[in-house]
Amino acid sequence: MKKKAIFYHAGCPVCVTAEQVLVAALDPNRFDVEIVHLGEDRGRLPEAEQAGVNSVPALVVDGQVFHINYGASLSELKQQTASS
Repeated sequence: MKKKAIFYHAGCPVCVTAEQVLVAALDPNRFDVEIVHLGEDRGRLPEAEQAGVNSVPALVVDGQVFHINYGASLSELKQQTASS
């Protein structure tokens, strides 16, 4: 059975590089990977926050959050949503 992996990012250069490298490294036979661009799909910010994501890029695998480098905090993304 495949594990669910969700890669959250906001489209910044750090996020895009992490997506290209990390997601490509995951074995598609073992992981069902979903990529969520929070800059484009802001409605999923609460979901990411509830999963424990504090900043992006981040990978969530079976409820475990792996923060990768530092692109933007979720609070920054939420502020951008409020001002839009």
